[in-house]
Amino acid sequence: MVEKKSKKPGSPAREDIIMKRKVLSVLLCAGLVVSMMAGCGSKEDSGQGSEATDMEYVKDKGTLVVGITNFEPMDYKDESGEWIGFDADLAKAFAESLGVDVEFVEIDWDNKILELDGKTIDCVWNGMTLTPEVTSSMDCTDAYLANAQVVVVPSDVADQYQDEDSLADLNFAAEAGSAGEEQLEERGLSVTPVTAQADALIEVAAGTSDAAVIDLLMAAAMIGEGTSYEDLTYTVHLSSEEYGVGFRKGSDLREELNKFFDTCYEDGTIQELAETYGVQDMLVTE
Repeated sequence: MVEKKSKKPGSPAREDIIMKRKVLSVLLCAGLVVSMMAGCGSKEDSGQGSEATDMEYVKDKGTLVVGITNFEPMDYKDESGEWIGFDADLAKAFAESLGVDVEFVEIDWDNKILELDGKTIDCVWNGMTLTPEVTSSMDCTDAYLANAQVVVVPSDVADQYQDEDSLADLNFAAEAGSAGEEQLEERGLSVTPVTAQADALIEVAAGTSDAAVIDLLMAAAMIGEGTSYEDLTYTVHLSSEEYGVGFRKGSDLREELNKFFDTCYEDGTIQELAETYGVQDMLVTE
């Protein structure tokens, strides 16, 4: 029978070496974990710190994309197909001050917030009324023009519609998502949404709607004697309001445009431009 040999206990020196190696191994692993976690944190911090601001984003791509609709005298095309108007000309000048080009994109007004947040446009600059919905969803500039929502009817029946009580039985046309549509809905009046304010005028002129609600600035420019809608006029004022330009939430372009507006007031540029498009009486000067 072969007797099993018992293992001799290791020498104290050898056991110390083994223990030190184990401790060192644990420390190295712990250090590696801490290092990896710190590395991840640094990358996250770096990523947050390096996220481009709206101004950097616009300057990097070299173009300020402006969301608009066909809205004379704010944004409309001249005979050559170029976008002009009080807002359009201001947008061109602002883009030039940033050192970038400007691109105008016609949008569905009802989807303006989605267009902005989806970055298909960089701002909404189209005679935009500063409603609670707008100011809660965008970072908006200070008001630069005053406006009102007015009722447009055929001239030959205008004397019948001189106050709000007389409007109850009318069928209205108004731009979808506009302040005009909002005013009609608040009063419980019948409204058919259309794509643009200009389409609302077409509805009334064609007799498919009894009346329209559009911006006073547009009514003053597009209806009455010497216009394409000589047989239309405006009567009741439903609201008073102000225009602003909308940017994405947190955009640094808002303050940049406010500064640009201040400069334009100081050097007289905005007053001169307002006179060109007949909106000088609507300028917000305080």
